[in-house]
Amino acid sequence: MARRGGRGGTRVRARRRTWHPEGVKRTAGISTEEFDRLDGLVQEWLPLPDVAERLGLVVTRVHGLVDDGTLLAVRNPHDGIRRVPAAFLVDDGVLDPLRGTIAVLRDAGYTDVEAIGWLFAEDDSLPGRPVDALRAGRKTEVRRRAQALAW
Repeated sequence: MARRGGRGGTRVRARRRTWHPEGVKRTAGISTEEFDRLDGLVQEWLPLPDVAERLGLVVTRVHGLVDDGTLLAVRNPHDGIRRVPAAFLVDDGVLDPLRGTIAVLRDAGYTDVEAIGWLFAEDDSLPGRPVDALRAGRKTEVRRRAQALAW
């Protein structure tokens, strides 16, 4: 957000929020069918306030984790609430190799929704789901497959 007033006489306007006609039902681009397919893969989601509670953070810090690519979140089009897959969290915080894997998937051109779908889809070559391989400490195998997606 831009700075208001201050020394030097520079005054910059703050960005205005625009009104959305659907209000709470805003889906940030994901259809209900796409979310339902993703929900079938992920199965357990946590709203951002619950993530904040589990991590011992304020909810705005969790928004920052989503913004900087440490976590991925999707807005549920049924209720308008942003959610994070529960498998992204471990007892002491965020799954450690997740951030680097997200960066590799984004570099490969994946959207956040596509990245979540890829992380939770079964991969016979692993075997299992990439998110489970990350949780088991096999980040190199997962990232190698994610890098191959860009080619």
